[in-house]
Amino acid sequence: MGAICLVPFGLLPNAASALSLVSSRGMAIDFDSFRAAIRIWQQRITPINGEHALAMSCTVAVVDYGMGNLRSVAKAIEHVAPEGRVLVTSSATDIANADRVVVPGQGAMPDCMHELEIRGLRDAVLRAARTQPFLGICVGLQMLFGLAEEGGVMGLEVLPGRVPHFPREAMVGPDGARLKVPHMGWNEVHQMPAGHEGTAHPLWAGIADGSRFYFVHSYYVEPALPELIAGSTNYGIPFTSAVERDNIFAVQFHPEKSARDGLALLANFMRWKP
Repeated sequence: MGAICLVPFGLLPNAASALSLVSSRGMAIDFDSFRAAIRIWQQRITPINGEHALAMSCTVAVVDYGMGNLRSVAKAIEHVAPEGRVLVTSSATDIANADRVVVPGQGAMPDCMHELEIRGLRDAVLRAARTQPFLGICVGLQMLFGLAEEGGVMGLEVLPGRVPHFPREAMVGPDGARLKVPHMGWNEVHQMPAGHEGTAHPLWAGIADGSRFYFVHSYYVEPALPELIAGSTNYGIPFTSAVERDNIFAVQFHPEKSARDGLALLANFMRWKP
């Protein structure tokens, strides 16, 4: 039997790539094949227009308010932009001085809003949402809106809309089986033209429509304005999985956990000029 290499899923574009690599080597993946796959994967996240994502040298602040998988987000950004400076920070000054701002988040919305407030970061995040290239992830998307059903808490109200829970009566799959909440796992994101005159947002560059991203959530955003919607996903009901306006782009899924396409989105954010 040949040497067997256990390949971390996140380091390959998708499961099909891993399987094809296995089949091309018989029953096992050797280390030469593994290294070749990584080289191919790295090439595929290089922007088509020749502006290499790895050359980005800006400073990005990953906002630390005590909620979210901050280190995974920071490491993913460092991977696509090793020339850049990534700060995981709870300093309002660092956030104000950064070239770009990322607000991750996971957990209960009331807890996230409370932590943002007591750490003195609410105003810093609001300012960033007005003035800097801004990426919200998961609860970092939800907090941009208004009333959340979870705890009846108000978000930052940067964007008009609300944050409802998945309706229990609608949680039925195409086969009639009950769908579990939270919505957890891989699902397709369908890109919407939003405010871009019939074209997809620049953060979708190099990412095929209908690509699959990794979700973990029980609540979703319901924008009051359809032109805010940059991506849509189906889980019992169609729901908004990405929004955009001016310097803001925010997603319900976790790009840092979404293999090649998630990294491509982060690379696009690092070179985006809103």
